[in-house]
Amino acid sequence: MNKSSKWFFGIIVVLLVISAGIFFLISSFFVEQEEDIEYISGKGEKIALIELKGVIVESEKIVKLFKKYRKDKSIKAVLFRVDSPGGGVVASHEIYNEVKQTRESGKPVVVSMGSVAASGGYYVACGANLIVANPGTLTGSIGVISQFLRMDPLFQKLGIEMNTVKSGKYKDSGNPFREMTKEDKQYFQNLMDDVHLQFIDIVGSERKLDRKKAIEYADGRVFTGKAALEMKLVDTLGTYEDALKIAAELAGIKGEPAVVKEVKRKTFVDRFLGETKLGDFFNLKDEIFKHPILQYKLINP
Repeated sequence: MNKSSKWFFGIIVVLLVISAGIFFLISSFFVEQEEDIEYISGKGEKIALIELKGVIVESEKIVKLFKKYRKDKSIKAVLFRVDSPGGGVVASHEIYNEVKQTRESGKPVVVSMGSVAASGGYYVACGANLIVANPGTLTGSIGVISQFLRMDPLFQKLGIEMNTVKSGKYKDSGNPFREMTKEDKQYFQNLMDDVHLQFIDIVGSERKLDRKKAIEYADGRVFTGKAALEMKLVDTLGTYEDALKIAAELAGIKGEPAVVKEVKRKTFVDRFLGETKLGDFFNLKDEIFKHPILQYKLINP
């Protein structure tokens, strides 16, 4: 092999190495890794920890975890840590339904409430065997809310008009480019009243409350954990550790349980955005445009 051929193959090898390096670098930045199981504490029988943090926008991840742990015979109970102001009506109901199914399957579910477990955050908790709140937890907020962005005042100043062609009276109700009519407002009010009654029915049924009491509590107010206990909206007061002990007792676990939690390894970009204010900037669009119209949500908790 002559000198020029050696140089040629050397350059090819270097390019291949550089290409492979770039590929793995991009993968480490952006590609999500395989899900893993992390043992947090203890060496006894297993209790699964499922965490719901922040606004409820979708239910897929939480539902998947409940289905998985419900079928896993090595998992003796589920500790459901809820720290959420609520969110989408449908997503909240889907999570509640999985919590209830897990409870009814014979596998105990204990909810540990964090700083806030309100509206949809309270709704999902209702499916558990037992709810543990901190005395200072903000919970309740049993109600429905719908907020609509209005852009027509700004567009008028800019000289921009939006033309809408529709085939039904209510087809563009909630259109951000025009003011709501009285009929639009009544239309959405009827929708929310219907969904609100569904929330009241769940609370009354799961908490074994008289319907009049359930309706009285369902005016959107938030309550401290201490007040919620007196109103029978939660079962007891305590910390995360207290809830863990209760879950172990309900599952018949002797000694210290092993707490398992499924985690997904974060990419570099996830870690970077999670540690900077840039994450808030990139999430702004989702905050404005992707939230469901009807929400079980406490505003600005």
